[in-house]
Amino acid sequence: MIKRVKVAVVGVGNNTSALVQGLALYRDSGSLVGIRRPVIDGLGVGDIDVVAAFATSEEKIGRDLTEAIFLPPNNFPRLDCDLPSAGVPVTKGLVDASEVPRVAAALAGAEVLLYSAPSGRPATALAYAEAAHRAGVAFINTTADPVARDPRLLARFEAAGLPLIGDDLASQFGTSVLHNALLRLLAERGLTLVSSYQVNLGGTEDFRNLVENPNTKKQSKLNALSDAASVEVAPLGYLPHLASQKVAHLNLEAQGWGETAVSLDVKLTVHDPSGAAGVNIDLIRLAASALRTGRGGYRAEAASLLKSPPGTAI
Repeated sequence: MIKRVKVAVVGVGNNTSALVQGLALYRDSGSLVGIRRPVIDGLGVGDIDVVAAFATSEEKIGRDLTEAIFLPPNNFPRLDCDLPSAGVPVTKGLVDASEVPRVAAALAGAEVLLYSAPSGRPATALAYAEAAHRAGVAFINTTADPVARDPRLLARFEAAGLPLIGDDLASQFGTSVLHNALLRLLAERGLTLVSSYQVNLGGTEDFRNLVENPNTKKQSKLNALSDAASVEVAPLGYLPHLASQKVAHLNLEAQGWGETAVSLDVKLTVHDPSGAAGVNIDLIRLAASALRTGRGGYRAEAASLLKSPPGTAI
């Protein structure tokens, strides 16, 4: 019998809502719609249990996880699934490094810690990674803050046989994935790129936070692009009425045979938290499998799911 993966999550926002609801949906329905890899090392999509959750919102602390994921400012829609009480009360998250021992103790029983808090808080991300290391738990950093790109921390996780996977998700079908595919297509067809840009608009709290703390996210987006020197990433735009949807605009200007002009404009509309959950489900299973087989440090098989793996710019 498959031993189900025990996961703790940091951040009870839209991405966690999409993940928790999706786990219930797929477990009950058996559907494979939107699933990239139904099974990874024997672990199916439904073989995941969330056993702990951390948040700093006073409204969410103490609430059952399945209740907290629907509290404002979360705005990811309710999926058509039965979502009984998880029996997992949301725990107060850490606010400084002095609380690392408390969080490490709360991770007892977990195998993987999924860090899904807002980007732009590097000290907090590193503190949770330290808690995971103390607790003997694999750590996944879904934010643009440099964690797996810290060589000393990565070496410590590797020596301890603990997976450290990051940084920053490449959404299941997001702006960076699409933009990079188009850049590669131009190069494969022999066109010369002149210039390109992307604009991202969204209405989640993560977008609001990134408008205020854009630096690490912009660099991470550039890390994900194959021809970043010719690409401009515009500042993120926060539009509350978009809710959990992200709207992205891409432009590519190029030259073909005879130096004639080629211009391409693309608009992409997706539910940003769904794109995160569609990747997190694979990262969790990769991390759990590596932990169970003693393979610590960064896992190269996760590279296609990340914008800024180790070795990329900070």
